[in-house]
Amino acid sequence: MSQVDNEPKWYVVHTYSGYENKVKTDLEKTVKNRELENFIFDIVVPMEEQIEIKDGKRKTNLKKVFPGYVLIKMIVTEESWYIVRNTRGVTGFVGSATEPIALTPEEIRNMGFDTAVIEVDYDVNDSVKVVNGPLEGFVGVVQEINKEKNKVKVIVSMFGRETPVELEFSQVEKI
Repeated sequence: MSQVDNEPKWYVVHTYSGYENKVKTDLEKTVKNRELENFIFDIVVPMEEQIEIKDGKRKTNLKKVFPGYVLIKMIVTEESWYIVRNTRGVTGFVGSATEPIALTPEEIRNMGFDTAVIEVDYDVNDSVKVVNGPLEGFVGVVQEINKEKNKVKVIVSMFGRETPVELEFSQVEKI
């Protein structure tokens, strides 16, 4: 294994089918017993609601999004890597045999559980400038900030008309 990165990252662990929740519970116990809270931060079995209509009755089930996989936010050290790998039901990390590969921020966002909270230095009614994208250079007023989606709605004056546009947080800056 290469040098230890002190920044926790999300890794994907492959498990025997049906063992996802057991792996999560066992790992959580191990983390607590061995006081590894500074190395293993979060263990997630991604689930989604599935609505089924059977015999005219609506039923909601939770379904695993990635059967056979568990996501773990951790700092990889020899010990943390060993403990996860040797948890009952785990077949290994996704990556090479010797080096787990972290998910990229984009992959995490695409899965819909980007837990990073982005702080913005502008508020509703503040004037902002669009710094990239097709509207780069335009100036507008913040109408709405959606922290769940990391989007901001800005009223921009285009072609003599006030137009609401939805932009990523990173596309605008306060003036």
